[in-house]
Amino acid sequence: MTTPQHIAIVGAGMAGIACARTLVQAGHQVTLFERSASVGGRMATRSTPFGDFDYGAQYFTARDARFIRALQTAPSVCKPWSANTVRVLDAQGRVTESALPAQEAHWVPAPAMDALPRHWAAPLIERACVEFQTQVTRIERDAVQPKKWQLRSSGEQDAQHVFSGFDAVLLAIPSGPCLRLLSASDLAPALKKAVEKAEVSPCWTLMLAFPQAAQANLSSLGPQWNAARSTHHRIAWLARESSKPQRLSVERWTVQASVAWSHEHLEDDAPRVQAKLLKAFTEVTGIRAEPSHVEVKLWPFAQTIKAVGKTHLWDAKARLGVCGDYLLGCRVEDAFVSGLELALAVA
Repeated sequence: MTTPQHIAIVGAGMAGIACARTLVQAGHQVTLFERSASVGGRMATRSTPFGDFDYGAQYFTARDARFIRALQTAPSVCKPWSANTVRVLDAQGRVTESALPAQEAHWVPAPAMDALPRHWAAPLIERACVEFQTQVTRIERDAVQPKKWQLRSSGEQDAQHVFSGFDAVLLAIPSGPCLRLLSASDLAPALKKAVEKAEVSPCWTLMLAFPQAAQANLSSLGPQWNAARSTHHRIAWLARESSKPQRLSVERWTVQASVAWSHEHLEDDAPRVQAKLLKAFTEVTGIRAEPSHVEVKLWPFAQTIKAVGKTHLWDAKARLGVCGDYLLGCRVEDAFVSGLELALAVA
């Protein structure tokens, strides 16, 4: 039987949670470090007075048998979504294809995208295994036990903390933050070199709410489709949030900018981006009503353009590892598989 270890995991997105669950099931002690106040990473939900927005991942598919089995443990959380009839639009918002090729089931957690990571992380949180609002800034050898690791971090109000006594440290954070942490810690050049192979693009996301649709006794504004991929130079994806299962009926849209446009406007301020994306949204959908809620969010590391090509990275001698969707692709399932495979290598 494997000797129980104390393992630090940096990042509580899908990869980190999948890794942590697997290690705990194998009998290890785990501490998850998460810089934000909640779990989920890009499986994120923004709450507003007009309803929630899935402003990161929009849905997920399931192909790997292990991911499918894991989802079967949460049947009340995962629901099918009619995005499997997603449209493809030209730059003027005209439908060029009625449906995407190679149709497969599209799933969304209910009542919001973060419901699945919260569900899977709940036992870890109950066991006080998660350190929220804690950003790890350096990994170094333990001052008391040199064969082990300690983490330096900053938390609320920039409070500095040291967490020690770890047998292994696993990084489940996006490629950019992963490289910065490895560089700041002056560690694992081979891991760093592998992560550098990834190319990950940013994404600006626009969120809009139109409660006036209900006031005008309309089931929805604008087009009758619920989701679309667009060739408009500013917009790559649009989704009607209110069409998803168990969502508030207020008309809401999430709009994701194209890779090229997000790169071009990476340094723009939010009001400028908001105005440009809102104009493009009007051009694509024909909706000219003034939204009651409008907000933008930048994801600096959103879509994998070039994956590393490995399920995980693991330095068995140093007891350091890396997992994340960008190692395989950019799907929710990629993050799950990566976290699972790293845990199996460590355990």
